[in-house]
This record gives sequence, structure tokens and C-alpha cells, in this order.
Amino acid sequence: MSLSLHTSGYRARLRQRLMLAFTGYTVLVSALFGLFAMAFVYTVEDQFFDSALRQEAQAQDISLRAGQGWREPAQDFIRLYRPGQALPEDLARARLREPRSRELSGEQGRHYHLWPLPEQGALLVAEVSGQLIVRPMRRQLLVWLGAWGGGLALLALGLGWWLARRTSAPLARLAQTVAQSQPEQLPTDLAARYGDDEVGLLAAHLAQLNQRTREFIAREQAFSRDASHELRTPLAVLSLACERLAGQGLPPAQSATLNSMRAALWQLQQTVELLLALSREASPSPSPSQVLGQAEPLALLPQIEQLVLAHAPLLDQQGIELELEVPPALTRRWPPALTQLLLANLLGNALAHRQTPQIRISADAQHLSIANASAAPPEALLGADAAGRQPGLKGEGSAGLGLGLSIVRRLAERHGLRLELQHASGWTTVSLMGAPSEPSALDTCTRTEHTMS
Repeated sequence: MSLSLHTSGYRARLRQRLMLAFTGYTVLVSALFGLFAMAFVYTVEDQFFDSALRQEAQAQDISLRAGQGWREPAQDFIRLYRPGQALPEDLARARLREPRSRELSGEQGRHYHLWPLPEQGALLVAEVSGQLIVRPMRRQLLVWLGAWGGGLALLALGLGWWLARRTSAPLARLAQTVAQSQPEQLPTDLAARYGDDEVGLLAAHLAQLNQRTREFIAREQAFSRDASHELRTPLAVLSLACERLAGQGLPPAQSATLNSMRAALWQLQQTVELLLALSREASPSPSPSQVLGQAEPLALLPQIEQLVLAHAPLLDQQGIELELEVPPALTRRWPPALTQLLLANLLGNALAHRQTPQIRISADAQHLSIANASAAPPEALLGADAAGRQPGLKGEGSAGLGLGLSIVRRLAERHGLRLELQHASGWTTVSLMGAPSEPSALDTCTRTEHTMS
């Protein structure tokens, strides 16, 4: 069992995000309230001028109704322009551009507020450049608002830092503790280091999971150790007994039964070795593909020939015609034990499902394949990347449980290899595919036939 975490790509962003959230919110609120404040003071100032013009318009209307004619405006910054009287040039040009506006900007800093008298055809004009209050102090007002906004942003930054530190520090310690833990030393006392808040609840549950994981690892190691001893010992005894019986010259009927027993024992030994290989803990680093990439390339043909020679008696008893198509210079970066395990199990699978004595082992820069004549496997096994992915799938004539390919697939994937199953022209081909070895001048493919009779 392997638990590995690569923490180099992780950063402590939670505290930064809390601080940025507090600061960003404060800056946004300060900016909005600053805009509202500026809009408010401008509106109040405009209302003051409009109120003065409204009062002057009412006074002019009262004077006209009383028969006293037009009167001089009470405010010195307000002027009355009677019907037909020319307006200042800059004001006239501004009205041409914006005929419906009642607030216009003139030249040389002049600013006008207008109040039409539609019944009399006159126009009240307030030139308020000397009466403006906000415009002269606009710079100071913006600086004041900016200073207060910056101060509040700094205060929010400090508050966010304090809150983030108080909130995220326990979580950061917990994450660091979990990241540094190893499968053989999982911490089970996490709950005692934290309070009764959410982080403490998380730590308590992690401690319970760690305790269960440690117990599971202990059970798995004990099972692998006991299974290795308890399964290999009786298999070795049975193999020796079969060899002794084979040397006693049994009758043909009993010899056939003995050969079946030896074949079953051989397949069982390969299955046990494969299952025990799967139960061993994979190294957490580097990755399987990196391990294969760094391993020394070894010639593949001698490893296959060694496997064939080791199982020559079994192949001879079954009359197998084994055909090898492997270039002598072809290499693989696979560990020899892995090659023996995978080939032995795939060869056993080919022996179990063959319909003819012919079995072909071939290899090139990308594939290592074992082919035999057999009935078509289930369609679910022939799809892309489907071989062995779903355990329990098997052909109609198979007497097994449909787990062989699944077991081989898991062992291959642990070492960065892929398993592929194809069926064409009555032949079923199982291929192992992985990273090729370093480029080399491969000899012409050597074809060797081994006939076991």
C-alpha cells in the first residue's frame, strides 16, 4: 500500500485570499462611498443655485403681475436677459450645443445655471464661477477621501491578516502534519492538538481514518507474509511429489492425470507469484514510468528463452509448438522478475485457452505479444483499453473466474505498461506495450521454432 503526496506544487493561499478579500471589500466600499460623497456635495451645491434662481423667478413674476415691470435681480451673480437681448457669446455657443441643458460651462472658467421664464420669454442666468465651493476644494476633498480609504484598507488588511492567521494557522498545521506523514507512521493523536472547532472535528476524523489505515496495513502485511509461506510451501511439496511420480514410469492413463496435475500446479504457482507481487507496496517515488526509463535496458530474447527452458517439460508434455519472433538485439527496461511474471502468466493463459498446439511469442520496439488459436473472447474485452479492466469477463468455454487478465493488467499498470487484447483470423493476441528502450540498431527479426513433442 502506498500513500504519496507531492507537496511541492502547493502554496499557502488561504491566508492570502482572506486578506485580499477583506482589503478588496474595504477598498470597494471606500470607493463607492467616496463617489457618493462627491455626488452629494455637487448635488447640494447645484440645488443651492437652483433655489436662488427659483426665488428670483418668483420675484420677477410678482413684479410683473403688480405692473412694476422687470426688476433687477436681488443676487449680484444673477442677471436677467429680456426677450431679444443677446446672451454672452460663450453661453450662446454652449446653448447651441446643448439647447435643453440648464447647466452649461463657458470659457475662462465661467459656469452658468439657467432658469427660463417661458411666459415672459426671458431668461435668468446665474454665472456662479465665483460662488462655487466644491470645485476649488475638489482636490483637497479627493485627497482626504483617498487618505481615509487607504487607512481603512490598511486596517482591513491588518484585520484580515489577524483573522486569517487565527483561522488558517491550525488548518495549515494540520495540512503540514498530514502531508509529512508516512504510511508506516500515520499520526493517530491529531484530535488532541486542536480545539473543538471545525478544524478539531476534521483532525478527529483524520485520526480515526489513520488508525483504520494503520490496522489495514498491518493486516495486509500479515496476510502477504502468511500467504507467501503457507501457499508456497505446499505447492513446492506437491511439485516434488509430481516429479517423483513422473520418474516412476506410470501407466499412460495415470501419466495423463499426472500431466494435468503438473500443469495445474504450474499455473497455480504463477498465479501465487503474481498475486504476491501485486500485494507488495509500490515505491511512492519515483513514478513507475520514471523507474522503467532509468533502468538498464536488457536483451529480451534471452529472458524469453530462459522462461521457455524453465517450462520445457510442461510444454513438451502438452506437445506445444512454440514459435519465437524476437529480434536478438531488442531490449527492454523491464526488471527481469517482472518480465518472467508477466510472460509466465500470459503463457499459462494461452495454454489454457488454445485450440491448436501452436503458440507464437513476438516482439518489436513497442509490443511484446503472445498469440494462440482460440475462440473469440467476449467483445467487452476487445475494446480500446478494455483488456482486463473489468474482472469476471470470460469466454463461454472458459472454466476460470475471468480474473487472469485483470491481475496481469494491474501488475503491468503498476510498472507503467499497457495491456491490449485482439482477435483476428481465429487467433487471440495479448500484447504488452510500454516505453521502448533506447534506440539501437536492431537485427533482422529472428524466427525460431521450438517444437515440444
